[in-house]
Amino acid sequence: MPFVSPNPEEKPEKTGMKSLAQAERLVQIALVLPIAVLIGWFFGSMLDRWFHQTWITFVGLVFGIIAGMMEAVKMALAAGKGGKRQ
Repeated sequence: MPFVSPNPEEKPEKTGMKSLAQAERLVQIALVLPIAVLIGWFFGSMLDRWFHQTWITFVGLVFGIIAGMMEAVKMALAAGKGGKRQ
């Protein structure tokens, strides 16, 4: 059986860093929603104390949920396409 030498122009693919980068993107997707909700709650709570109101915390939570969902969907779509988020 003859020995077939590999093509010297072909370089072996390094998939380790690609899979690590994809795992990092997926972790970002998992963390963006709870962090956005916490930020919305925090700023809503601070505005409640500053303006002596009771409803601004709820509005901050709603804005945090909406912003977190929008960003998570954008990131998930970008990760599904394999492209980078802009």
